[in-house]
Amino acid sequence: MTTLTDGTGRQVRATVLAPVPPPCIGVFDSGVGGLSVLRELHRCLPGVALTYVGDVAHAPYGPRPAGEVLARCERIVGHLADHGAALIVVACNTATVQAIETLRARWPALRFVGVEPGVKPGAARSRTGRIAVMATSATLRSARMRRLLEHHAQGVHVHLQPCPGLADA
Repeated sequence: MTTLTDGTGRQVRATVLAPVPPPCIGVFDSGVGGLSVLRELHRCLPGVALTYVGDVAHAPYGPRPAGEVLARCERIVGHLADHGAALIVVACNTATVQAIETLRARWPALRFVGVEPGVKPGAARSRTGRIAVMATSATLRSARMRRLLEHHAQGVHVHLQPCPGLADA
């Protein structure tokens, strides 16, 4: 206990706690593409601590089995959570479509933001009723992609273009 003086000159007893550092935002990608997300976060939130993990040793995630992608994501999120991240940005389409729902269930106290194909804004802004989505084959084949199309692209012709090697570019 410490004795402090309030604004009126009265003394009060209080417990002074050490300041708690603000939580950081964790960002990860299978490679270096997420650095553009990190850069934009830094520009928009200059006072917020940011931590980035680029899993270049296992990049790209696109051709890997879904279970392997999930295991990599769980390991990275565990690391980011252990280092104070309260919000995780999954800056990879493949990781988002294959893992984000499981990550949210496993770490309910954390907040997750995923990067996924822009079906919703593309369909909403299309003047012709036609859009194209370029992504890894794993992203285009995913259940999450099917749900995006069902919920946001009704009445829109969507051309899905697999791009092998996209994550390597």
